[in-house]
Amino acid sequence: MDKVASLRAFVKVVESGSFAEAGRQLRLSRSAISKYIADLEESLGVQLLNRTTRHASPTENGQRYFERAVVILSEIEAADQAVTQAQSAPRGLLRVNAPMSFGTMRLGPVLADFMEAYPELQLQIVLSDDLLDPVQDGFDVTLRIADLESSSLIARKIMPVSRMICASPGYLAHHGVPRHPQDLREHTSLTYGFLLTGNQWKLTGRDGDHWIQPSWSLCVNNAEVLRDAAIKGRGLALLPEFIAADALKKGELRTVLDDYSAPPLALYAVYPPTRHLSVKVRLFIDFLVDRIATK
Repeated sequence: MDKVASLRAFVKVVESGSFAEAGRQLRLSRSAISKYIADLEESLGVQLLNRTTRHASPTENGQRYFERAVVILSEIEAADQAVTQAQSAPRGLLRVNAPMSFGTMRLGPVLADFMEAYPELQLQIVLSDDLLDPVQDGFDVTLRIADLESSSLIARKIMPVSRMICASPGYLAHHGVPRHPQDLREHTSLTYGFLLTGNQWKLTGRDGDHWIQPSWSLCVNNAEVLRDAAIKGRGLALLPEFIAADALKKGELRTVLDDYSAPPLALYAVYPPTRHLSVKVRLFIDFLVDRIATK
C-alpha cells in the first residue's frame, strides 16, 4: 500500500466531502480513491469515513486521524520544498477566491505582475461575492473583506478597508443632509447583503455607538451596484473607500456624517491551517502585501 497516496486521498475526501470531488482534485478515478481509503481502513482496522451515495464524512476516529494526517502531509511538503525551492521557481496551480468588486477594481494589475514574476505558476482566480468555503471548494487562498469571524482557518491581514456613508448631491438636495445617525431612519438606504450585522448599520462618534435599522429600497451583495444606485440618487449607501473613491473625486457622490465611523473592515488572506505554508501561497500573500498594503 502507498501510505502517502492513501493519506492524500483520505484528506481530500474529508476536505471535499466527496469521493468524486477528491478524485477530481487529485486527478484520479473515484474507484482509485475508494481503493486508497479501503486499503487505509483495512491496515488500521477501523472505519474512517461514514459514506452515503452523495457524501462522505469522518467518523470520530476518522476526524482524529485526519487532523494528524494533515500535519504529516504538510511536513512532507515542507521537506520537499526545503530541498527544491532554493533551486527552482514555484510551479503548479494556485487557486484564489476573491470578492468580485475588489477583483475587478484592484486585483488585475497585481495578478499580471505576479504572473511575470513567477511564470511557472498557473493562476486560477474565482471572483465571487458568495461566501465560498476555502477548504470545501479547494482554494489555496481566499481574499475576504470583513470583520473576520473566528474560524479554524488562518488569516493574514493585508490592509484596512475604511467605509463611509455616501449619497449623490441631487439626493441630498432633495431629501436633506443627515446630521445625526438617528436621521438615517428618515432616509432611503441602499444596503449590502453580507454584513454580519444584517441590514443594521453601526456608527460610532463622540456620543457613543448608534445602531440604525435603515429603511432600505435595495439590498445587494455587490458594492459596485450600491455605488451606481447611489450615484443615480436612489439613496444613501455605506461603501468601502476603494469603491467610492472615484465617484467622490468626480463629485458624483458626497460623504455625510463624517464625525461618525462604521466598524473597520480589512482585507484578509485566508488559508487552511497547515503547519507549513506552501511556498506559492506565501509568495502570493507577500506579493499582495507589498503591492496593495503599501499603496
